[in-house]
Amino acid sequence: MGKTVLVVEDEPHILDPLEFLLERNGLTVHAVTDGVAACRAIEQSPPDLVLLDVMIPNIDGFEVLRMVRARFDEKALPVVILSAKGQEADRLKARELGANDFITKPFSNTDLIARIFNQLPDAVAENGR
Repeated sequence: MGKTVLVVEDEPHILDPLEFLLERNGLTVHAVTDGVAACRAIEQSPPDLVLLDVMIPNIDGFEVLRMVRARFDEKALPVVILSAKGQEADRLKARELGANDFITKPFSNTDLIARIFNQLPDAVAENGR
């Protein structure tokens, strides 16, 4: 069984292709569409990595990241921010809050997979990466 990734994304036109891409690369995907559901999912069954949008309903991604870092360090639960908010201030805030990486939308599928697997060094992509 592959590593588990919790994808937190509220836009179906982004979420559906992300799920397909990650599963195609041997990862098990759980998806939620808001911050409250993300916090609940992480508390109930911590994934191997969180792929987190910033602009999500109920609790924004930065607050979710704060909650994750209150419980897990960067090595225990990597968090990769995937956001359209790519300004330097957003990147700095994510870094200060403990994000492992920050990817700006739109993104390259190849780059996204490489950066996720960089955070999961003991995982091997199905397609040979």
